[in-house]
Amino acid sequence: MSKRYGSTYSPKGSASQSAGSAPSPRPFDGKTPSRVGARSNLLFFAALPLAWKAFGAAPVTMAAYLVALGTLVAAAFLTREGLKAEEAYESRKMARRPAIPRKIFGSVLTGIGLGIVGWFGWGPLETVIFAVLGVVLHSLAFGIDPLKNKGFDEIDLFQQDRVAKAVDEAEAHLKSMREALDKTGDRQAEDRLEKFIATARAMFRTVEDDPRDLTAARKYLGVYLLGARDATTKFADLWIKTRNAEARADWFSLLDDLEANFDARHKALLLDDKTDLDIEIEVLRDRLAREGVASDLKN
Repeated sequence: MSKRYGSTYSPKGSASQSAGSAPSPRPFDGKTPSRVGARSNLLFFAALPLAWKAFGAAPVTMAAYLVALGTLVAAAFLTREGLKAEEAYESRKMARRPAIPRKIFGSVLTGIGLGIVGWFGWGPLETVIFAVLGVVLHSLAFGIDPLKNKGFDEIDLFQQDRVAKAVDEAEAHLKSMREALDKTGDRQAEDRLEKFIATARAMFRTVEDDPRDLTAARKYLGVYLLGARDATTKFADLWIKTRNAEARADWFSLLDDLEANFDARHKALLLDDKTDLDIEIEVLRDRLAREGVASDLKN
């Protein structure tokens, strides 16, 4: 007789359904594939043939090819960093444009590098063709950097800066925690941290939606995450040296407590938003009643 397949993260699996409980989050819930991958990494290898070509050329041409190689590698590095910055920008509801347009600079350096190859390998016409093609094709392949701020239109500049700085600081703490755990190679600990990061970022998005919530959430975005970062760094160092199971259990317990507190504060912020909405609706109804609009509508 045929039997329905079921696994841990299947729709009716043990991790997704239990008696009388809500479905547990899956490891990839809320995540999107990173665009900082093979395309940008291939740029580092695309210029390597110049090294082979350089050492078979005359000294001046060899130096020019090596300069072109360095220029193209620098372009690849800027492009990759630009994609990372754009990914962070897109993931935020409120964000400033990148201070340095890395992808645009990467396009320009690509054109310069290919132009050098054209000049020393062929001639002036080829130099122009290679340079223009390098800039255009790079821009088409990777796009340009975000050139304007996002989500700041209806918020005053002071509030913009407060929220953006607080969220940037919080994201930096989360990044440090992830980097510390990466060194341990402990996949279970990394997955547990990702679950906490998802909970913390849900609060970040709520604060970005309503900057008035920043005062109530500042401790969580600053002090608590700073403490979590320090504890994670110390745990990672200790785990690498001693594999202390008690320290690992304590760290997991700390994350459980932190996640519960972050989730409770997030729900409180959402409840405050609902209360504000109820007040606005009640005030509007009172105004309509005083102006006789409600009666007119009934008649």
